[in-house]
Amino acid sequence: MLLAIDIGNTNIVLGVYADGQWSHHWRVRTVREKMADEYDVLFRALFHEAGLSPGDFQRVALCCVVPPLTGIISEMVTHSMKQRPLIIGPGVRSGLRIRTDNPAEVGADLVANAVAAYDRLRTNCIVVDFGTATTFTAVAVPGDLLGVAIAPGLETSAGALTERTSQLPRIHLQPPPAAIGRNTIHSMQAGLVFGHVGLVKELIDRMSAEMGDKVQAIATGGLSGALAPLIGRFVAVDPWLTLDGVRLIAERNPA
Repeated sequence: MLLAIDIGNTNIVLGVYADGQWSHHWRVRTVREKMADEYDVLFRALFHEAGLSPGDFQRVALCCVVPPLTGIISEMVTHSMKQRPLIIGPGVRSGLRIRTDNPAEVGADLVANAVAAYDRLRTNCIVVDFGTATTFTAVAVPGDLLGVAIAPGLETSAGALTERTSQLPRIHLQPPPAAIGRNTIHSMQAGLVFGHVGLVKELIDRMSAEMGDKVQAIATGGLSGALAPLIGRFVAVDPWLTLDGVRLIAERNPA
């Protein structure tokens, strides 16, 4: 039984993989100030609700883009689960060749996304991850991670807009009735949601043109379910894709 952990800037996503399938998923808020013991209490509560205990896991693997939490979660796993987790990063075998100028600076979550997408599609592909940032990771046959584009995520853009203006409120991020807004809320929704849709379409199209051959796109991340249907460029939508990449990397790096 594998516990896969994806530590992002906004959320920590956990998944339990056993007998060839994912049996449980959780998404909790990332809190940088929490200590290892506090995360231990949180994780134990999630496990207990699912009928699991920390001792049930034969393997733990994690990717993290919040450096202070790498050590905290690793300490918690080592103490609570009596094993050292596999931490995805430089030196860990991914099965892909990273063709960027500085492979060590490519985020562990982006590598995991690329691994999972290429394993599933087996063709030139682009992974769009709708998170704190909206990231675009290009992977080419026979398994080359070519590079990445990074844009502000939809919620990040909305937060910056309300924080830096005096009269614009926080809004629910959903498509408005029309692109021409007739009130403040619809006007903001048009600019934010439809604007983000346009951003994603443009980057997919530009990256696909640069990659040349037929390219497939796959969406992941917390907002993928809401945004992917508006974009119409994806062959698959999987909000847990990063965890599947963590699993595949763990399998390629036996304990």
